[in-house]
Parts: sequence; structure tokens; C-alpha cells
Amino acid sequence: MDTVMDLTHWIFKKYPNMFKMIKGIVEESVTGVHRLYQLSKAGRLCVPAMNVNDSITKQKFDNLYCCRESILDGLKRSTDVMFGGKQVVVCGYGEVGKGCSAALKAMGSVVYVTEVDPICALQACMDGFRLVKLNEVIRQVDLVITCTGNKNVVAREYLDRMKNGCIVCNMGHSNTEIDVVSLRTPELTWEKVRSQVDHVIWPDGKRIILLAEGRLLNLSCSTVPTFVLSITATTQALALIELYNAPEGRYKQDVYLLPKKMGGAMKLVKEV
Repeated sequence: MDTVMDLTHWIFKKYPNMFKMIKGIVEESVTGVHRLYQLSKAGRLCVPAMNVNDSITKQKFDNLYCCRESILDGLKRSTDVMFGGKQVVVCGYGEVGKGCSAALKAMGSVVYVTEVDPICALQACMDGFRLVKLNEVIRQVDLVITCTGNKNVVAREYLDRMKNGCIVCNMGHSNTEIDVVSLRTPELTWEKVRSQVDHVIWPDGKRIILLAEGRLLNLSCSTVPTFVLSITATTQALALIELYNAPEGRYKQDVYLLPKKMGGAMKLVKEV
């Protein structure tokens, strides 16, 4: 979750003078980095910012390998679902989508992928997944997983067309990918089954299983391996050290990639 960017926007609106005391910003989420670049392009970035998300240690360990494990953990803990034979659609084939798709395929699920980026779509095809549009499979799939970082990927029209018992969850960004707001209407009934698990029931009796109210599944329904957390935290710490110790003028009010020379997180991997 891009909590750093949420805090940055809050300071920008409420206490802009605080930026005089801040030496830099470190952001490690896909959507947070995207918002940083938007601020930079608009000329509203007040301090230098370090893009940790695009470092190899974050992309591979956190986004890919951690999600590959936590998607199964979160689904098992919350629903006790059996994966073999289930039809699953994974929305988005970035690093998170790659991890989720690989894990579910290995468990015997039939995995479909939706992807708008041509390179990521080609990767999904070469990895053996069937590329589809969401409206082509929404009536038949047993599980829908969002991994895009975009808003309203699963809109109300798709939720209305899902079959009874479909599980819907988000591995992408906060709670914006699934249009949960559209489900809070008088004609639909919410029934809490257990912590982080709700049945949303339509007038005809159809129900979908919504996990964590559309928030991040891996943060709400599963645990994250401490090894992965240590690597991500180390990478962020290195970026903070770099910004704090940088001589005057090295970094301007722009977004920078973590310098390649700062391989402390990779040294950690070699030591394990």
C-alpha cells in the first residue's frame, strides 16, 4: 500500500511548510511511485523522491515471490477453498499477477489472464496462460483476483454477472480495484461469514464471496514472510540513507531510481 504517498498528500494539503524539514521521500509501491511521477510532472514535488519499487529486490522478492506464496495462504485461511480444477481469472500480469498466476497454476487451477499491456500480455501467453477479456469469462470463473493497481477493474456490471459462489479478492492496490461501493445498496444483503469474509447476496439468492471488503488480501488475510519484509525494509533503509547523506545539489525535486551501487539487500540474500 502506498501509505507514504497518502502521507505526502496529507502534508501537502495540511502542512506544506513541513517540506522545508524533509530531505526526501521513499516510496516502494507501484501505485505510490505512479503518483510520485504525476506530482513531478505537474511540478508539485517539493523534495527529492526515491523510487524503490523498481529496484530488483522489491520487484522480484516482494511483488513476485511474496505474492506467489501469500495468495494461496490468504485464500486458504479465509475460504478453505480447494484450488484443483477451479477456473480463475487474474486481472493484470505484472509482477504480482505473475506470482499469483504461477501459484494457482501449480495447484491445478485453470488460469485465465487479462492484460492491456502488450509486453505483459505476451509474457502471459509465453508462460502458458490463456489471455481473455474479463467479460468473456466472468460468468464461468470460480475466482476473480485483481492485480492491476487501477480503479474499478471489476465494476458492478461484472459483479452482477458472476456465478453463485464466486470468490472475489484484490492483490493490487488498497480497495479501489473492486467496485465495492456499488455493492452497498439496499437491494443487496451483506452477510459476514467470518473475519475478512462477506457474502454479498443478490435478490435472486445469488451470492459472491468478497474477501477483506476489497482491500489487499495478502495484508488482510495472510501473513507475509519475514524474510521478504526484511529485504524490502533493507532496500527502503538504503534509499533513506542515500537521500539523507547526499551532498547538496545531487538530488533535485524529482523522482530517482535507487542507485545500482546500493546492493545491500542483495548482500543480505547472499548471506542467507
